[in-house]
Amino acid sequence: MPGLRRDRLRTLLLLGALLAADLYFHLGPRVRRRLRPRERPPGCPCARRAAPSAPRPAARHVPPAAPDGGGPGSKLRALFAHPLYNEPEERPPRGPEDSLLAGPEALRYYRRKVARWNRRHKIYKEQLNLTSLDPPLQLRLETSWIQFHLGISRHGLYSRSSPVVNQLLHDMRHLPTISADYSQDEKALLGACDCTQIVKPSGVHLKLVLRFSDFGKAMFKPMRQLRDEETPEDFFYFIDFQRHNAEIAAFHLDRILDFRRVPPTVGRLVNVTKEILEVTKNEILQSVFFISPASNVCFFAKCPYLCKTEYAVCGNPHLLEGSLSAFLPSLNLAPRLSIPSPWIRSYSLAGKEEWEVNPLYCDTVKQVYPHSSSGRLLDIIDMAIFDFLTGNMDRHHYETFTKFGDDGFLIHLDNARGFGRHSRDEISILSPLSQCCRIKRQTLSRLQLLARADYRLSDVMRESLREDPLTPVLAEPHLLALDRRLQTVLRTVRGCIEAHGEHSVVANRPTGQSAPDSGPS
Repeated sequence: MPGLRRDRLRTLLLLGALLAADLYFHLGPRVRRRLRPRERPPGCPCARRAAPSAPRPAARHVPPAAPDGGGPGSKLRALFAHPLYNEPEERPPRGPEDSLLAGPEALRYYRRKVARWNRRHKIYKEQLNLTSLDPPLQLRLETSWIQFHLGISRHGLYSRSSPVVNQLLHDMRHLPTISADYSQDEKALLGACDCTQIVKPSGVHLKLVLRFSDFGKAMFKPMRQLRDEETPEDFFYFIDFQRHNAEIAAFHLDRILDFRRVPPTVGRLVNVTKEILEVTKNEILQSVFFISPASNVCFFAKCPYLCKTEYAVCGNPHLLEGSLSAFLPSLNLAPRLSIPSPWIRSYSLAGKEEWEVNPLYCDTVKQVYPHSSSGRLLDIIDMAIFDFLTGNMDRHHYETFTKFGDDGFLIHLDNARGFGRHSRDEISILSPLSQCCRIKRQTLSRLQLLARADYRLSDVMRESLREDPLTPVLAEPHLLALDRRLQTVLRTVRGCIEAHGEHSVVANRPTGQSAPDSGPS
């Protein structure tokens, strides 16, 4: 009898030891990651080059305006009703070759993606011994992100009359998140702290991929700088902040200019605990969350550069402003080509590129494929005008959809380094226009329209940005700078016309016309 009791005691002690080990080595670390502040990680030597983060904004919520914006007397509504914004496309869509995606093929691909996500999510839950009553995700064909993808054509990311964009902005603003992760380029650079490589492909600041309950995805860029702050004068363009409000404003400006080449982007107050930490499966991302001395939930980039907690972004205590940019179709469905800009900057602490010292540089560009195409060159000049208006000096590459070949439009991605300084205009951004002296007639006509008092660019931008929940998106000096820069663009065009004649400068069609030689006439 005593021996039997000793056996039971040994069994109980063994089970207790196994349970304690499981708690200590398996469940304990996971619980501590969620409940306790993180220890300060060792700094990476590149961190000293990063600028300190901006102060946190006060938590607030501003109700958005109606999706279409404007009422009686609305300049924005009048602008979009103008004949320039209602003329037919140069080439109306004729068939599948004018649409980016083939509908049936895209839907089969998305169904496979959803099924794979459901399988992985089930395995993840089982590994953590978690039970969930949530049903598997179902792909709904009417969701706004699918309709956005199916609506991309050779003329732009969306059509003027499409109601999908407003619905997509609404969904990104309101739908709950179901996962969060680093972007692919951030993952490729995790742990890289090479100080000799000043410019890294992913940029300086943290960005995350958020997936919503409708299975749509968006790129999240958190707030790093207050609205009324300017980029310090001593900052190089390649270490400047990436501003969430610049991404939002760039989308609205792109739509006002009728380019339709910036993916739909909207602001949102994100609960970093519930909508990022609690839904991510990435243990590295989980590990960079901590509680600040002010009891705010913060997280930071796991290198490059921002390897220290003093460079983190923080909620207040959980809510954090950020921009959400809709994802384009997967590269498996719609491959894109990334091409270095002919007017790329040096991205070094010293030295200049050829275009910065050679006023005849455009003559060289026009001899090199794919920029020998007049249509491609005109698109680059459109992009330069757009970047000059926003003050973005960081346009080192541009992307096109390979399906549309040389006639495809340029996608205006990564606009977060715009709207940094309103007090200075970087005239070198306009070099493609001033050196090549070419511009589309449609682009010039819209710029001239936006210079009129009844369609003033700053006024229609101010009105358009009021639709965003983070309004005011831009400080007033940035809006007024748009009018000043617009006049600079028009003066540059007038100078080209005086030198070369309107027929040589203003292109009625993207192709079929030769560009004037650079230099003085």
